[in-house]
Amino acid sequence: MKRRQFIALTLALSSSVAVPAFAQDADQPYKGTRLAVLMEGHPTTEGIQALLPEFTAATGIEVELEVVPESDITAKMLLEFSSGSGRYDVVQNNIIYIPGFLKAGYIAPLDELAGKFPANYDKADFVPGYLNTNIVDGKLYGLPVYGESTFLMYRKDLFEEYGIAPPKSFGEVTAAAKTIKEKSNGAVAGITMRGAQGIQNVYVWAGWLWGYGGEFIGADGKSALGSDEAAASLDAFAGVLRDYGPVGVANFGWEENRVLFQQGKAGMTMDATVNGAFNEDASISSVVGKVGYVPVPVETDKLKGGSSSLAVHSLYVSEASQQKEAAWLFASWATAKEQQVKSFGLAPNSGVTSLAALNSEEFNKRYGAFKDAMLASINAGNPQYLPTVEAANEVINNAGIAVSKVLAGTATAKDALAEANAANDAALSR
Repeated sequence: MKRRQFIALTLALSSSVAVPAFAQDADQPYKGTRLAVLMEGHPTTEGIQALLPEFTAATGIEVELEVVPESDITAKMLLEFSSGSGRYDVVQNNIIYIPGFLKAGYIAPLDELAGKFPANYDKADFVPGYLNTNIVDGKLYGLPVYGESTFLMYRKDLFEEYGIAPPKSFGEVTAAAKTIKEKSNGAVAGITMRGAQGIQNVYVWAGWLWGYGGEFIGADGKSALGSDEAAASLDAFAGVLRDYGPVGVANFGWEENRVLFQQGKAGMTMDATVNGAFNEDASISSVVGKVGYVPVPVETDKLKGGSSSLAVHSLYVSEASQQKEAAWLFASWATAKEQQVKSFGLAPNSGVTSLAALNSEEFNKRYGAFKDAMLASINAGNPQYLPTVEAANEVINNAGIAVSKVLAGTATAKDALAEANAANDAALSR
C-alpha cells in the first residue's frame, strides 16, 4: 500500500481513544533539572507553553522555553549548534533540515530513549507520513510536533457574487484575483500570499513551482531553478501579487498574510492548512463560514511532484545536551496525544500530528469546515515540496532572494533564477 493511501486509511479507521496520564516516577529522578527549549511561534507552541506547569508538576523538570519566529529559528539554531555551545537541549524545526543536522552531528538518535521511557511515546498514534519523515536509515531522530499541507482558501460569498468558480489552475487563480479587485473597486485585494524573503516566500511559491512542472533539484542532483517551468511559475506568482495583491505584500510573512485574509481584506490566499483554524475562529476572524477550501491548483499535467506541501516540524534532542533523558521526557510529553487534544481549547491548533486528536469530536467540531480539504491536501502532499538535502538552508535562501527580486521588479524571473541556480549548484557541490 502506498504511504499516502496508508495515511488516508489510518485516518479513516482511527478513533478517539482514552488518553493515559503522564507516567510519573514517585521519586521524580530528574526533579530540579532545567531544560532549555527553542521553538517557533505557532499555535502548537502556544498550547505547549500553556501546559508546561503540568509537565513540571509531573516530572519536577523546569522548562525554559524560548519562542522565535519561524524565519529566524534556523539561523539561531545553526549558530548555537556550530559553536558547540550546548545552549539548547531540545529544538524545533522543519524536517527538511534533518540531512544537514545528521551530517554535522547536531541531533541525537531517539530509539534508545524511547525504549527506556516509553510512557508518552505511542508510535501508532502519529500520522504515519509525519512520523516517517523523522526516520533515517531505520533510526528515529525527531518527534513530529505539528504537520500541515497547503491549500487555496477563497471567499465563497465573493465568488458567488461575482460568478467565479473555485480555481483549478493558476491561470484561473489570476483571473479570479483580477475579477475580485476590479469588481470591488480595489476595496478587496484579489489575493494575498507571503512575500517576505526567505522561507516565507519560498514556502508558498514552491506550490507554483511544482504546479508548473518545475522542481528545486533535478534527478542529476543539480539545481533545476534555471528551467523554463521555474521562470514561468515565478512570473505568474510575482505578477498576480504585484497586480492584484495588497499593499506591502512583499513584506508579508505567515502572520501578516493570515491576518489580512481573516479580516476580509482579500478574496483568496494560498497558505498552510493550519490557517483554516484562524479563519473559523469567531473571536478573531470576520470570515467565519465564508471560506471555501480546495487543494493547491496545478497548471500542467506534466508534474514532477505535487503542488501541495507535506510539511512536518519536529522536536529534536540536541547531541550536545547533557540532559538527554530529561529532554526526551519533554519531547515525548509535548507530542503525546493528551497534550494535542488539550491544545484545542488553548490555541487554534489544527496542525496536530496525533490520529486520536485528528479524529476527536472536538477537532471535528472546531475544524470540520476545512478538515476534508486539509486531509486531501496532506494525502496528496509532496514530501520534496522544499528540498530535503544537506544544503537545504542555502538552497531556500538563494531561491528566496530570487523571488524577492522579481516581486520587487528589479529582475526578470529568468535572470533572478539563473543567479539562484548557479549559487545553488555551488552549494550542492560542496
